[in-house]
Amino acid sequence: MPMIGWIFLLVAVILIVGSLVILRDSANSMHIPKDKMDKIRKRKAELEAQEKADDEQW
Repeated sequence: MPMIGWIFLLVAVILIVGSLVILRDSANSMHIPKDKMDKIRKRKAELEAQEKADDEQW
């Protein structure tokens, strides 16, 4: 493979790894307010109860 091919391949790998590192670092910086988290948990519990009721009907 010519030298330019290796350079393109190296740049592509560096871009992929770099974006994955940035994504990993920014994943922990998303803080959800307590009231929204409570709302999410409540909605999740409602959906699980609804699914359980639907499963009992079958």
